[in-house]
Amino acid sequence: MNCSKGEAQRLNLPADLAERPWADLDFLGWRDPQAPARGYLVTEQGDRLVGLVLRAPQAGVARRSSMCSLCLTVRSAGVSLMVAPRAGKAGQRGHSSGTYMCADLACSLYVRGRLSASGPVVYETLTVEEKVQRLTANVDTFVARVLRSA
Repeated sequence: MNCSKGEAQRLNLPADLAERPWADLDFLGWRDPQAPARGYLVTEQGDRLVGLVLRAPQAGVARRSSMCSLCLTVRSAGVSLMVAPRAGKAGQRGHSSGTYMCADLACSLYVRGRLSASGPVVYETLTVEEKVQRLTANVDTFVARVLRSA
């Protein structure tokens, strides 16, 4: 994780964990209801779970149509630059890594068609399984970039 043990213990878990569509989630992502500029992403890396703390722009920051770098969904006003402090000494020195993500962190549901994006539709010839594989690879790449020691 890219935060201290104390910060990890104080994070606010989503109230609706039991109602989440677990079979359709490739990672667990949520925004902190008590701190809307903070988000969390938890994913499997090999045989362990890895969690990242994310920062999003403050409310009121203009958002425009963009493509999520994880699921490649185009959304009008639903994609934000999410920045994660780097793990270890790099993070302690203030280094971070960011990427554009669906602001609601529901990428898994967009690639499966369970949620509709509010932007132009980009037609793809990929199957849902191929989109899921691409999403998982993109998440893994982002997590590796944040956790890389340097």
